[in-house]
Amino acid sequence: MNRTPPFPGGTSVSRLSVYSSPCADGLAGGTPHLHTASTEAYVVTGGEGELQTLDASGFRSTPLAAGMTVWFTPGTIHRAVNHGSLQVVVVMQNAGLPEAGDAVMTFPPEIVADAARYTAAAALPANAPAGEIDEAVRRRRDLAVSGFQRLVASADAGDLAPLEQLYASAVALVRPRIAAWRQTWKETVERETRHTADILDALERGDGHHLRQSMLLGSPAGEAARWGMCGQLRTHDVRQPAVLSGPTRS
Repeated sequence: MNRTPPFPGGTSVSRLSVYSSPCADGLAGGTPHLHTASTEAYVVTGGEGELQTLDASGFRSTPLAAGMTVWFTPGTIHRAVNHGSLQVVVVMQNAGLPEAGDAVMTFPPEIVADAARYTAAAALPANAPAGEIDEAVRRRRDLAVSGFQRLVASADAGDLAPLEQLYASAVALVRPRIAAWRQTWKETVERETRHTADILDALERGDGHHLRQSMLLGSPAGEAARWGMCGQLRTHDVRQPAVLSGPTRS
């Protein structure tokens, strides 16, 4: 059976229109959060804004404009701020893990430290009218912004203890999911790494058989945008691509 390759490197890709509605602090944009296992990249394709980040080195604001690419590693709290029609292509490491709960929002500490309260605060209503979902997104975002502001204020005062507490709570939240995450990782990133190693071994032997198995694949965006943490997302199903040309699979 011929192997159908996933998107390069076991990553995922989506198009993001950053929220233009104002948050509780008056800034338009997304929900501050961090990832516990995955690095995320923004390729800015239109508009302008800024990326607010917080890590152990403190708070930083990085301007965003078309043509820029930035990326941030696990533990970096990030908030996309929209100054005008900000459009981003998001490339996410470890496809499947962010969708499985790798993102932890910066709710106030008493919520992040309680798994049941966190789950309730993070959930959006299912099969509800658009207006109801939009209001739930706003409430969730404002709650995370309030926690983010507290973290930034503490860091500016030289106190990183609240950030350390958030990290500890985030680890506790995701820890029960690691076995499932590991299986996803083995079937994507680890498999891709092993496949590249096999290709390098073959090339070193002078064997180019894999070149005869070349394929063209595609993944159109989903028809409907969904409410993401940072804005309206149009995702691409890169884990089950369409084979546009290549050898017949059997």
